[in-house]
Amino acid sequence: MRHRRESALSAFLICPDRELSSQFQRSQQEARAFEVVGEVAEYPARNTLEIRLRQIRPEVVLVDVSSDQSKAIETIEALSTHISSALVVGLHRHNDSSAVISVLRAGAAEFLYSPFEASVQREALARLRRIRQPEDEPPSELGKVFVFTSSKPGSGSSTVATHAAHAIRQKSGKRVLLADFDLEGGSIGFYLKLQANYSTADAIENADQIDAAIWSALTVESGGVDVLVAPEVPYTATVDPARLHDLIEYSRMLYDYVLIDVPPVFHRTSLLSISECDQAYLISSADLASLHLTRKAIGFLAQLGFDKERYQVVVNRLGKKDSISTGDLEKIFGSSVKACIPNEYFSLHRVISLGQPLVADCELGKSIADLATKLMGGRSGAGKQTNVGNVPAAPAMSRG
Repeated sequence: MRHRRESALSAFLICPDRELSSQFQRSQQEARAFEVVGEVAEYPARNTLEIRLRQIRPEVVLVDVSSDQSKAIETIEALSTHISSALVVGLHRHNDSSAVISVLRAGAAEFLYSPFEASVQREALARLRRIRQPEDEPPSELGKVFVFTSSKPGSGSSTVATHAAHAIRQKSGKRVLLADFDLEGGSIGFYLKLQANYSTADAIENADQIDAAIWSALTVESGGVDVLVAPEVPYTATVDPARLHDLIEYSRMLYDYVLIDVPPVFHRTSLLSISECDQAYLISSADLASLHLTRKAIGFLAQLGFDKERYQVVVNRLGKKDSISTGDLEKIFGSSVKACIPNEYFSLHRVISLGQPLVADCELGKSIADLATKLMGGRSGAGKQTNVGNVPAAPAMSRG
C-alpha cells in the first residue's frame, strides 16, 4: 500500500456514482485532504461494511449521498452506531441544503459537494482534525467569556471583538471562539469575508443537541480562530435564554477564550449575554452623543442590578486632537475606563478590504494587541497615559 500523504486523512470511499468518484479523487491532486485507501461502488450491507473497516481502519468514511439518499443515510447511521471510530463525510453533486441537514442529523461530521474546491476541502480537513484531536491536553478549567457591546450603533464593538480575538489567538496559541450574537445586523462575517452554511441563529436554536460534529459544521475558521457568523437574513425571533445559556456554556467547554459581539447594550440579547459572561466591555466612541449614551447605559445597567465589576468601558476612535484624559472620561461615565483606542481609519479600511485581522504594525494594531494582553490577564505594554488623546493606551475598534 502507498504511504499516505502526511497532511491527508485516510479515507474509505462508498460511491455508486462512478463519475462523482472520479471527480472527487481527481480533486485530491490539488486538495491533498483525503487519501482513498479503499473503495466500494455500492452501499454495502452492515456486516460487510464492518469487516472492510476493520481491515482498512480509515480515519474517514466518504459516502455518496446523491445516488440514493435513503440508502446513504442508512449507511451513515450504521457508521455512527459504533461500527467504526471513523468520521463520516457526505459527498454530493450539488450543495443541497436538505441533504446537508439529513446527513448531519444521521451522524456525519462534514458535507462536501462538486466541484470539490481545494480550499473548501482543506477547511473541512481542519475541522475534522479538531474533532479527532480537539487538543492533546483538554483545558483544566472552563474558558473565559468576554462580551463586547456598545452604547450607540456604529461605535465599534464588532471591530474590537474581531481583532482582539485574533490577537489573543496569535499571542497565546489557545483555542479562541469569536461569536456574532448581533442576529439582526452582525457584520463579523463580512469583515473577515467568511462563507458559512450556518449561523449563530442555527447554533442557538439547536443549543440543546449540539455535539462535536454539529459544532464543526456551525463554525468557520479565520486565522486560527473559530467563528460563529450572524445570519444572512436578519433573525427577529425571540431568543430563548435557556438555549443562549446552553450555547455559551458549551463554548466554554471547547475554548479557552470566547469573545461575543452583541447589539447595543439596551438590546435584550445583549443583557442576557452580559449576565452569562465573565467580563463585558462597553464600547464608546469619542463623539458627544456616544459619550452621553455610554453614561446613560452605565446607569441603566446599575438599575438592572449589574455590578460595576461586571463591565468596563473602552473608548474607541480617539483622535490625536481629542485632548481628554482617562480621568476626565471616568468622571463623565462614573466608571473605570479599560482602554482607549486610536482613530486610524486607513489601517482599519485596509484590513477590512482584505478580510484580514490587524497586525501590530500600526498604532491601532498595537492598541488591540495591548487589549488582548489585558483580556488574558497580563499587563499591557503601555503605561498609564495622562492624555489618552495623544497616546492611545489599549485596544477597541470600530464597526465599519
